[in-house]
Amino acid sequence: MAAPKGMKMPKPSEEAKAALARVVPDEPAVTLKPMFGQLSGFVNGNMFVGIFGEDLFVRLPEDEIAAVKKQGGRDFEPMAGHKMGGYVILPGNWRAKPPTALVKRALEVTRKMPAKTPKKKAAPKR
Repeated sequence: MAAPKGMKMPKPSEEAKAALARVVPDEPAVTLKPMFGQLSGFVNGNMFVGIFGEDLFVRLPEDEIAAVKKQGGRDFEPMAGHKMGGYVILPGNWRAKPPTALVKRALEVTRKMPAKTPKKKAAPKR
């Protein structure tokens, strides 16, 4: 997904990418791949965790998002004013104290979603 013209996307550090790889469960159904020019974890084609710049976000049910926000989390808005529902940016220094339980919970929640089927590639333009 490309950023709209004139908008700068934050760039994650190599340390943030490595830290994400350490907190994402190592299992066959889970893949790490680029998203928003960042790096995200997917299960059955659905994103459950990722980094945006140096921030870590997870997919959770709304009541659990509210609890994370009470602890200092905030809405995930890859573009200002465009909140991505179902996701929350975690508070604090997630690399110093990895939120393993929240990442596992995000995986558990997302695994229950219907698998995404790959989109058919558009025919080449002539």
